[in-house]
Amino acid sequence: MAQQPLTQPAVRPQIHYRKGDMVLFRDVERFWLGQPGHTFVARVERSWTNTHNGRLLYDLTELSGNRARAGIDPDYMRPLPAADAMHDIDTAPLSEPDTGAMTPAAVAWLRQHLAQGAATLPAQR
Repeated sequence: MAQQPLTQPAVRPQIHYRKGDMVLFRDVERFWLGQPGHTFVARVERSWTNTHNGRLLYDLTELSGNRARAGIDPDYMRPLPAADAMHDIDTAPLSEPDTGAMTPAAVAWLRQHLAQGAATLPAQR
């Protein structure tokens, strides 16, 4: 008799979002129906517990149209880390003499920092 391999159920990470967190949200109904526009960037507005099933749900604001989305299941949300959003600034070629080689965000950050009267840039991390 052949032994069956041991299987373990998949473990979903339990992420609890806070007001103001940026997330990627997928409208699961639109996704499974093959409709366009099913994935959005949103901001978490609040969390609440559904009294009927005890599930934690979230209310979001879709950033592209400032549209409210209520009762979103966190299984269809993913965090958007600040490090990813700021990667272009953190990796800007500061030694490059041509600011055109930097993204507009990196240039804006440099201008803001230098406008504050700082003679030097912050230490590199």
